[in-house]
Amino acid sequence: MNLQSHTIETQLRNTLPKLTRAERQVATYMLGNFPVTVLGSVASVARAAGVSSPTVVRLVQKLGYKGYPDFQAGLHEELSDTLASPLAKHDKWADAYPSAHILNHFADKLVDNLNATLSQIDQASFDATTGLLSDPERRIYTLGGRLTHSIADYFATALKVMRGDVVVLSSMPNTWPTALLDMTEGDVLIAFDVRRYEPAVVQLVELAREQGVEIVLITDRWVSPAAVHARHTMPCHIEAPSAWDSLTPLMALVEALLAGVQGRRWEETSARLKRIEGLYERTRLFKRPR
Repeated sequence: MNLQSHTIETQLRNTLPKLTRAERQVATYMLGNFPVTVLGSVASVARAAGVSSPTVVRLVQKLGYKGYPDFQAGLHEELSDTLASPLAKHDKWADAYPSAHILNHFADKLVDNLNATLSQIDQASFDATTGLLSDPERRIYTLGGRLTHSIADYFATALKVMRGDVVVLSSMPNTWPTALLDMTEGDVLIAFDVRRYEPAVVQLVELAREQGVEIVLITDRWVSPAAVHARHTMPCHIEAPSAWDSLTPLMALVEALLAGVQGRRWEETSARLKRIEGLYERTRLFKRPR
């Protein structure tokens, strides 16, 4: 039996032919960036889809739910299954490819993840994010969790070549309150949070948002709870035939964002690159001493 055959996303797709024009409009909007699109209130979903709130309610009732709260409760229950431990992830994939070499089916899944991630990122949200990152008046912070801290560190390191005022937050939560002291309205926090979602990361995102910080969340396709505080949310496909999820799609998205910022700031970036190359030369950082 296909474990994905009865998911809410699949239900939405299967019911499309039976819907009215307005209901189909809602369903299409929801499927556009599922499940991010259904995490808000009835009013916010209706407004974004260009329909009335009763239309949204009628749609979820056709899916078998009493109302929108019942629908969201079902979604949250479904998403809770995504907080799987490495043991559960291993068991899911262990017998999936009994005859293929691990390199082959891992490569296939990785390519699928990259295509799915980069093709489904909302381009307007991507462009808005590169705009925020390119604004010299905004200080940029990056934050990662237990496994994603290395990506946050890489992102900050690369951004520092193109602009100043970039801070990578420590992986130790007890250092975050002092970092919050320096965050001001209009600053940008790039947060990484994938399953199993870390409460400390979610809490920092919430506190930063309360101070007027613009939040960009890079997460998985099941979406971290931190999404309710984010201005822009970018879900990545991370499942792999392994006990561990793949972080490669997150890195690919980061590299795409860096390319976008570079395109917006090439004049400034090229000037900084020339200066840093001179510093590399003087410090012999990449040369062996004679």
